[in-house]
Amino acid sequence: MNQAQQEWTTAYIGLGSNLGNREAWLAGAVDLLNRHPEVRLAASSAIYETEPVGYVDQPVFLNMALRIETRLPPEQLLAFMMEVEQQLERKREIRWGPRTIDLDMLLYGDCRMDSPALTLPHPRMLERAFVLVPLQDVLLPEPRLQAELIRETLDTLEGKEGVKRWKDKL
Repeated sequence: MNQAQQEWTTAYIGLGSNLGNREAWLAGAVDLLNRHPEVRLAASSAIYETEPVGYVDQPVFLNMALRIETRLPPEQLLAFMMEVEQQLERKREIRWGPRTIDLDMLLYGDCRMDSPALTLPHPRMLERAFVLVPLQDVLLPEPRLQAELIRETLDTLEGKEGVKRWKDKL
């Protein structure tokens, strides 16, 4: 099936920023993602201020999640997301370190894959309150198993207190 005939698929993207004007980096990423003819924004979460995880000697983050509809296959969507990061001056110097913007594909339909470039669902998603709290804002009730798993995980996940609602919308 060529790209023009491909069905629209629901995907979820996590966004984070902790350098400079964090809100402007998030807004820029949303705008660039939404400009692609094969990507359309369906919903955006509130913005949350969150403590860094992993490498903690860095500024606090703003995080949010998007629900999009896309005709791009997962690998092409990931490549486009990396282009957006590049356009927004993302530097990869320290693993989990400070960044202007970070885009993570969390879910892509009900796709499961594990390749060197992409693992779906995101492999650490269920360990991170800063991902699950905004994701819950935009998650469709279907597929029910994913929604229930995320809600149940969030109920017992440590670190939720470090995720504070910062702003309702961009």
